[in-house]
Amino acid sequence: MRFRPCIDLHNGCVKQIVGSTLSDSSSASLTTNFLSPHSSAYYAQMYKDDDLTGGHVIMLGPGNEAAAEEALAAWPGGLHIGGGINVLNAADWLDKGASAVIVTSYVFQDGMIHEERLGGMMAAVGREHLVLDLSCRKRGDDYYIVTDRWQKFTSVAITEESLNYFASFCHEFLIHAVDVEGKCAGIEEELAEKLGRWIPIPTTYAGGVKNLADLEKLQVLGKNRLDATIGSALDIFGGTGITYAEAVAFHRRFCGQS
Repeated sequence: MRFRPCIDLHNGCVKQIVGSTLSDSSSASLTTNFLSPHSSAYYAQMYKDDDLTGGHVIMLGPGNEAAAEEALAAWPGGLHIGGGINVLNAADWLDKGASAVIVTSYVFQDGMIHEERLGGMMAAVGREHLVLDLSCRKRGDDYYIVTDRWQKFTSVAITEESLNYFASFCHEFLIHAVDVEGKCAGIEEELAEKLGRWIPIPTTYAGGVKNLADLEKLQVLGKNRLDATIGSALDIFGGTGITYAEAVAFHRRFCGQS
């Protein structure tokens, strides 16, 4: 299980937020765990120095393009980019240095999959450069994909069948367990276990990782098939649960590096 780093951008700054409080309508209800004094390029350079590939830069709303470009310029080919990606701008982000684009709301609208848009995205950048964000929230007994900054439920549940279908269009999945995202209160164990059984392609799990024990638990529940990202619990984002050095060491042990 690899450690995939992240750079979350909000209003042009690197932040860690509680995912369920993100809203289109108002910033008043937004819960921010951490506002970094450092630039996006600072973090990208750190990840480059430690050879942590496949991390993600997420633009949470408008006003983040310049900061995203700075991160990609600091490590061309080392990071994925997401947030507001569509068929018109996806190739441009690859040209700016992203190794892949992450897409969610563009292909999920009005609670439905827009298959023509999904196919269009694959044609625009190639399956090998496309990551689908299938971040989800639990409703009833199932986890449903959510869009529009994780506020709107789609009618599409995370199942073995749906994951196999989406895998035919993309190279990787990014899946936030939204209800625990940013809370540092533990992982969504049921979701992790299901993903460990069902995922057909590389998948990064995000949400709730609070310490090294959670990483180890995720490794077991995910049958060593899930990668993991950590946000608010990391010391580089103001957290106290796990240090960045511990996460890198965990990653290197898995990869057989010294």
